[in-house]
Order: sequence, then structure tokens, then C-alpha cells
Amino acid sequence: MYDYVHIGSANDVLNPRDRRLYRALEMLPGILTWGTILIVILLSFVVPTWMAFFVIAFDIYWLLKTIYLSLHMRSAFQRMRANLKRDWQTEIRGLVSQSPELKGTTWENLYHLVILPMYKEPLVIVRESIASLAKANYQLDRFIVVLATEERGGAAAQATARAIQAEFGSTFFKLLVIEHPANLAGEIAGKGSNEAWAGRKIKEEVIDFLNIPYERVVVSVFDVDTVIHPDFFACLVWHYLTAEKPLHSSFQPIPLFTNNIWEAPAFARVFAFSTTFWQMIQQARPERLVTFSSQSISFSALVDVGFWQKNVVSEDSRIFWQCLLRYDGDWRTVPLYFPVYMDANVAPTFWQTLKNQYKQIQRWHFGVENNPYFLFGFLKNREIPLSKKLHTGFFMVENSHSAATNSIIIFLLGWLPLFAGNIAFSQNILSYQLPQITRFIMNLAMFGLVTTTILSALLLPPRPPRYGKFAWIWMILQWILLPFNLVLFGAIPAIDSQTRLMLGKYMGFWNTPKDRKFV
Repeated sequence: MYDYVHIGSANDVLNPRDRRLYRALEMLPGILTWGTILIVILLSFVVPTWMAFFVIAFDIYWLLKTIYLSLHMRSAFQRMRANLKRDWQTEIRGLVSQSPELKGTTWENLYHLVILPMYKEPLVIVRESIASLAKANYQLDRFIVVLATEERGGAAAQATARAIQAEFGSTFFKLLVIEHPANLAGEIAGKGSNEAWAGRKIKEEVIDFLNIPYERVVVSVFDVDTVIHPDFFACLVWHYLTAEKPLHSSFQPIPLFTNNIWEAPAFARVFAFSTTFWQMIQQARPERLVTFSSQSISFSALVDVGFWQKNVVSEDSRIFWQCLLRYDGDWRTVPLYFPVYMDANVAPTFWQTLKNQYKQIQRWHFGVENNPYFLFGFLKNREIPLSKKLHTGFFMVENSHSAATNSIIIFLLGWLPLFAGNIAFSQNILSYQLPQITRFIMNLAMFGLVTTTILSALLLPPRPPRYGKFAWIWMILQWILLPFNLVLFGAIPAIDSQTRLMLGKYMGFWNTPKDRKFV
């Protein structure tokens, strides 16, 4: 079996021929994106009439896709609201797993290992996350909570960890602080290397020491600003015990970036809700669902794949591909249709928030580094069914391509034939009708904003007293920024990341600063 564990980039592939292949796959997303943009520009000058027809057809495609995705989003939202009303505690009591992997296991047999990677986040944010774990409707003596700090975080991070230990040290079965050393060989500074260090330490010092079966440990990895719903772990256990193959599954909640949503600028709120809605859509299409941010997985699978990779930026989605290749395609993500609550991007100033938002999205889009990884793995692993390779490969490549090109074509290049066309085209009736047709189709597509606006209002936490009643108006009007957001905080950082990968300018992990204006 080919060793995929240590491949973070083409530089990690030892065989020269394989290295050239991997490098070509790294270049593919950028080539497809830039090729599409340049061809659209070129043809707008050469054959403006045909490009006008293409723009109209693309607008219709966008409209149909918007309707299709809106239906999935509404379905996921309704299922999430229904799950929030279920009595998960009652449902897991008496439940015995029928899966051959967990035969006879009940909720009382399971341990929860919760890993919270931490860098320099302030105490108020870390404390809120730990306090939410302490309020879980679950037996806290089954929790192993790990605050995974960084040596690079300095004295302030260690002071925060000590404060957490002093307050919550006796709340759980175990609450440990594990410090990840700086500058270890073969690592990049980031969540993946931190989580891998913490996972190995816990394996040696707790799970192996106490002889706890790996399959009875469910690992949940949360950003340190994550606040869980009291019933989250009961919901997770129900899905773990009822899954067909729990040891070959990831479990994905829906991230709601609402902890500080009232403090965030309008563009950050639009992006926060857009990310949530996209994850809802993906939950409704589990065959395409890849792990993102907060997630859960069996400890057995983590040990089997060698824990998280230490040399990649996008460890949250890379672990999915590690498992998919390790188990010859027999891996899936189980949607939980249940929320976890996180922070929107908020910095001390508007312009710093703008900068941080871009850098965060740029890092997320650098998840395109997974494309060469799994495509290379598909070529090397002959045990994965061809149909799965084709289906998964096509949709993931298409997702990366559309993220970088769709909004550019819709909102910018779609108007190019009007300006680039020759005299003959300018006298063509199509040149007069193109703006009207495009505007009409886009107006129809914008009706989807009504659903989006309503759902975002329903997801809002209670309005803090310091914000006036008219603050609700801005929560509605903010959605006029969506086209701007799709380009500036969608296509452009996607193109940026794909271009960097294409040129071999690999990114490091950028930690999003957490800030609360009001505490």
C-alpha cells in the first residue's frame, strides 16, 4: 500500500516520476481556473455574439442551481430545527449498537475525547467553550478534555491554561493541558501538528495506560471558540451507535458563527451565514460531504491513519481523505443536522476585520491542496471502485473550479461582450437585449435571498440590550452585500490560493485571531 501519510506537497514525494505527477496535479486547479477566465475574456473579443449566448445560458444555469441549492438548504434547516427539539437523552438510553464494529456497545461504554487546539486566544473565549462542555446533558465522567496549547503561544497562553485547569480541573474524568513544542522537524505550525501531538500523547498517557478500547473512544475536535449545545454529545452518540460503519465514518455538525454575530461588521456577518448555509447544503448531499472545522471520528480510525497530518494547512478536511484512501474508499461523512456555535470574524477595527476575513477565507480555499492528494491517491490505489473515483473526483474538482470562477463570470466577465464586441455586435439586437435578459435572470435568482434572509434571522441569537431595536434592519439589509462578498470573499481568495498552489508557493497555517468587543 502506498504511503500517503506524509505527503503535504510535491516536495514530500520521494520518487521523481511520482513527484512530477503530483506537481502536475497541484497545478491543475489553477490552470483550469485561469484557463477559464482567459478564454472567456478572449472569446468576448473574438466572438462576442456567441459569448453573449454563453452568458445567458450560464445565467440560467446559475438560476437553476440557486433554486436547487435553496431547496437543500431549507431541508437541512428544517431537519436541524427538528433535531434541536428531540429528546436525545431518552433516545440513547437503552440503545445498543447493532453495527458489527460496535456490537453490544451502549452510550455508557463510550468515552469522549475532546481536543481544543489553542494558540493565543483570550481566557474569556476559552472559558466559554469549556463551560459549555461542563453544561452538557451527559455524564461528565466520560469526558477526556484536552486543551492543546502551543509553546509558541507564550506565557499568556499558559496562564490561560492554568486558569482553566484551576476552575474546571475536577469537572471531567480528565482535563489535561498538552503543550505542542515549537519547531519540530517535518511539521508546519498549525492545528494539524498540534492535534497530532495531543492525540499521540493522550494515546500513550491515558487511553493505552487505562486499556480503553479504541473503538469506544469518540474524538471530537473543536476550534477553541466553539460552544456546544447541551444535547450535542447525546446526538453524536445516537448517530455513532446507529451508524452502519461507525469506525469508517466521520460525524459532521453544522457550524453556526453566531457567538459574536451582533458585534461583527455586515460583510463578516454575510460571510458567516453564507458559510453556515453552504454547510447545510452539503449536509443534505452526504455523498459530497467532506469534514470541515468541528467534527468527530473514532479514535480507532485516527490511530489507524497515523493521526492528523502535520505538514498541511487544511487538516480538518485532509483527515477525511486520509481515511478514504486508507480504507480503499470505504469512508463517509455522517451529517448530524445539529449545530455547534462559533465566532464570526471580529477584530478591534473595521479594516483589520476586513484583512482577517480575507486571510481566513484564503486559508480555507487553500484546502484545494487536497485535490492533488486524493487524485494522486486515486491513481495509486486500485482497490477504490472506479465509479467512486470518477464521481468524487469530478465533484471535488468542479467545486474548486466553480468557487473561483462562477461569481467572476456572473458579476464581472458576463458584461464583457458589451464592451469588447465589435461594431457589428454593437448593432446587433442581442447587444441591447443582453443587459435586460441578464438583469431579469439575476433578479429571479435574487429571490433566493428572501429565503436566506429569513433563515439568517431565525438563526440569530437574542439581540443584546446594547444594540437598539433598529439593529434588526441592518441584519436584513446586509444581504445586498452578497454579490460583493461572492467576489471579494469568494472568488478572489480562491483564485489567490489556487495560483499559489499552481506556482508552488505553499501557504503556512494562519491562525484567525479571536476578539470580543464586549465581554
